[in-house]
Amino acid sequence: MKYAPNIHHRKSIRLRGYDYSSAGMYFITPCVQNRICIFGEIQNGEIILNQFGQIEYDQWYLLPERFPNVDFDEFIVMPNHVHGIIILRNDGATLVVAQNETVDNDIRATVKVATNPTIGDIVGAYKSLVVHHCLEYIKPNCPEKRLGKLWQRNYWEHIIRTDNDYKRIADYIKNNLKKWNNDKLRL
Repeated sequence: MKYAPNIHHRKSIRLRGYDYSSAGMYFITPCVQNRICIFGEIQNGEIILNQFGQIEYDQWYLLPERFPNVDFDEFIVMPNHVHGIIILRNDGATLVVAQNETVDNDIRATVKVATNPTIGDIVGAYKSLVVHHCLEYIKPNCPEKRLGKLWQRNYWEHIIRTDNDYKRIADYIKNNLKKWNNDKLRL
């Protein structure tokens, strides 16, 4: 079904007017569709990743190759979601000028400005890469298996603005495995 604003009434959870490509620290949590635990299981306070969890883990650490102005801080794979802190550096926009073209004796230059990616671009790429590599694993190893929709439509995010905010969130991520039995994202 195509999105129809008069029917669906989706409210954005993003901070209105905020530039999500600006330098800063962002706490993100993408969740698996229906909170199904497909990335592994927790045993004795440790995550035991399965093949899909390992793909998720690996793709997180490969993102800086795709987005050079991105660094990562705390990160944890949970059975049905991931928590991570993304650091966006503002390396400035890149100005690209195409070669001059002659059109009817007019000289024209095309100018393109490449801006920093947004947090949405980064999370979207991450989710897409995880799905792609999970499907690549399934094809030869379990051809009878269907992946279905892996991720929920959106993701939760929080802009980290203070040192205390950062410390609280980093501690939350570090201790998340120990609190799995009480995790609100656990079904």
